[in-house]
Amino acid sequence: MQKIKLGIIKEGKVPPDHRVALTPKQCKSLQIIYPNVEVVVQSSPIRAYKDEAYLNEGIKVVTDLNDCDIIFGIKEVKVKDLIPNKKFVFFSHTIKKQPYNRDLLRAILDMKIQLIDYELMKDKQNKRIIGFGRYAGIVGTYNAFLTLGLKTGTFSLKPAHDCVNRKEMELELEKAILPKDFRIVLTGFGRVGHGAREVIDLLPIKEVTPEEFLAQNFNEPVFTQLDAEDYYGRKDGEPFVKNEFYSNPELYKSIFSNYLGKMDMYIPCHYWSSKSPLILTSDDLKKSNGRLKIVADISCDVDGPIATTIRSSKIEDPIYGYNIETGLEDDFRKNNVIAVMAVDNLPCELPLDASEDFGNDLLKLILPALLKEDPDNIIGRASETNKEGKLNPDYSYLQDYADGKE
Repeated sequence: MQKIKLGIIKEGKVPPDHRVALTPKQCKSLQIIYPNVEVVVQSSPIRAYKDEAYLNEGIKVVTDLNDCDIIFGIKEVKVKDLIPNKKFVFFSHTIKKQPYNRDLLRAILDMKIQLIDYELMKDKQNKRIIGFGRYAGIVGTYNAFLTLGLKTGTFSLKPAHDCVNRKEMELELEKAILPKDFRIVLTGFGRVGHGAREVIDLLPIKEVTPEEFLAQNFNEPVFTQLDAEDYYGRKDGEPFVKNEFYSNPELYKSIFSNYLGKMDMYIPCHYWSSKSPLILTSDDLKKSNGRLKIVADISCDVDGPIATTIRSSKIEDPIYGYNIETGLEDDFRKNNVIAVMAVDNLPCELPLDASEDFGNDLLKLILPALLKEDPDNIIGRASETNKEGKLNPDYSYLQDYADGKE
């Protein structure tokens, strides 16, 4: 059986990312499951799991990965840290032609590296099978209640990144004080939406249907979770057809304003395409009764479907205000100003838990295809480039981008 050496790279992105693809125990499990595989970890002073934790599990800690066959990271690898003729696995953020990563893709091609991108790993139904969406939903929803405490001045929660782990974060939620008639709307399901639900389920908040949310009054905190058909409608009044909506979104308009005057907090967890109609506009907000006080935009599409998300925010300073009248940033504590939480790297706040969750999926769903058989061609379809220094056919549209022609 062919010997394979797998390396975990030191994250080099700034600001630093403390997550890792595989925890110490997961590395040990990997070597037990695949006796032909050796795992080594590049020494890192910033990783949430320290070098000693890997050494304690019998995993070698090294200074370079030059003799590895496959190298795993999380965020984009710096050009100076790339090694020619290797397989690299990380989030490259190049498939949308992101200008800031053009040089990275060009270097990968020049060095004849096979880039395998987590974002492109999909099952037979073409659905993504790995990512940090669940923990984005978990942390983002916790931050929604942290924001509520700061906006109302009624309670105070410790920031998630100051908690040792998720367990401590969840204990903090016991401090939350919710008004009897507090009402929350979530948009979207998927990994992010289900993660958000995990946090809401820890609180005394009753789930109601969209119809109940619109028609009824309550004397207890409630939430409703909306699918696309609940907040988009046909322009001509005909019934919503999901397949048609995704193929011809121009036929639809937002009906989200129906909920606007009845909610105190909005948590967007949806996937949004730039071809789809806007969901919540500045005009909608100006016409509303001003009840909405908090938007925790986990989806975080800047200048996108949610008017209040005028910029992303950072972990250290997660909240800013959106003035309903001016449409400009303002002090989130003021009246007529919505408190906006729009952190764009939420899973980084709980790096230990997020890494463990990600690594479990990696072990279960990805590594068998990478190290044994790949009947669904998961790795092939997720390989943006090959070791011949070329883009694979599905990604040939990136050629002009890589060449600096667009």
